[in-house]
Amino acid sequence: MDTSTSLPAPAPPRRTRGIAIVALAVLGAALIAAFGPGGVLLKMLLMPLHAPGWVWFATFNGVALITVAALPLAALTAWALARRRSAAGVTSAWRLSLAEVGIVYGTVPWVWIILLPGDEDGAVLSLVPLRDLATMDRGQIIGNLLVFAALGFLAPLRFAALASVWRVLALGAGCSVLVETAQYVLRLDRVSSVDDVLLNAAGAGLAALASRRWWRAATGAS
Repeated sequence: MDTSTSLPAPAPPRRTRGIAIVALAVLGAALIAAFGPGGVLLKMLLMPLHAPGWVWFATFNGVALITVAALPLAALTAWALARRRSAAGVTSAWRLSLAEVGIVYGTVPWVWIILLPGDEDGAVLSLVPLRDLATMDRGQIIGNLLVFAALGFLAPLRFAALASVWRVLALGAGCSVLVETAQYVLRLDRVSSVDDVLLNAAGAGLAALASRRWWRAATGAS
């Protein structure tokens, strides 16, 4: 018997397949929540497109349309990355690839929207906790919770060093501070609020809790 013959690559572990299925299910649920009746992104899609020509990409509904159009590309990218990693013998190829693409796809559109010019008269800085939260409607609260939700759900699955709810909370808060600071420095006529930071971080932390079962199993975190 020729023992030098290479054996076929083993099938993906059941745990990895489960993580992939759950990640896809969460993405589908997020899309339903965003585009379903009363969804935040559905409302953006239905907004009038005031900017003519190529400028439409700088509108809320323009970003929503790009997000929808980019979904097949995101799925193809995840598939290509997973295939490449599998061919190279990388373990958990699908988990790593789905997490990477999901973080980008689920985060960039929200940050893009946040950095669009607002309708305030100049840059506004609000540093009193919970003051702005009392004036936010449901859509604003949900939108803020979703900004770094994909990052919070998937980052612990991709990076073992982030396999901790507290670390994800810190990461979400740090990213939010950067975005809110950019809003203020760039004079985007928006409110840079500490409550946005709190909601963004909370959304990342809640998402990390939702995926905790899988990242603990994948990374061996306690």
